Amino acid sequence: MNEGLFRLPRPARAQIAPGAVHVPGWLPLDRQRELVAACREWARGPVPIRHTTLPNGGVMSVQTVCVGWHWQPYRYTRTASDVNGLAVAPFPDWLGELGRSAVAAAYGDVAAAEGYRPDTALINFYDGAARMGLHQDKDERSGAPVVSLSIGDSCVFRFGNSEHRGRPYTDVELVSGDLFVFGGPARFAYHGVPKVLPGTGDPATGLNGGRLNITLRETGLAQPPPRL
Repeated sequence: MNEGLFRLPRPARAQIAPGAVHVPGWLPLDRQRELVAACREWARGPVPIRHTTLPNGGVMSVQTVCVGWHWQPYRYTRTASDVNGLAVAPFPDWLGELGRSAVAAAYGDVAAAEGYRPDTALINFYDGAARMGLHQDKDERSGAPVVSLSIGDSCVFRFGNSEHRGRPYTDVELVSGDLFVFGGPARFAYHGVPKVLPGTGDPATGLNGGRLNITLRETGLAQPPPRL
């Protein structure tokens, strides 16, 4: 596996590992602007964007807001007991459709795309100093793929193996509009963001700085949303 940073020329589609696919430039600029506007709305609440506090007392450098389900280390709940006790914004149907289109673009598998039913989105905002350590997305009770969308500043995305945080791993440069999907044998691979590249984003997206990462997941949880 190549452990260097992927650089130009950028392929139309690249398999980074079995089940892990990078699709550069998948989101057009107008769709990026729509997503930035939606994320700004979600960031205002009902559960506002915040720096998540970890059980060991550490504070994540990224800022996070959720829709559909509220993520807190290391579980999903319908209400944000660790923030303000309110239910998060509902997961919109159009975001699920976007997720199915993403799976189709990554895998070229219509059946897999039609069967994809994400019910939560974790939205992380990275300023120039924010990082994300290598971790596994394993709080879900589903092995369905994770869909990751990048908007704003580019970053170095480190995609590793499923056994541990060490090598082998591959560093991929994710640029605004890029899609990354990981499922199947790569679903529980360690991954993280060791570096953001400030000043590389296009203000036409609606972001003057920083990186927005939207990840769609199936939680596998059946609890219905609370009645309002």
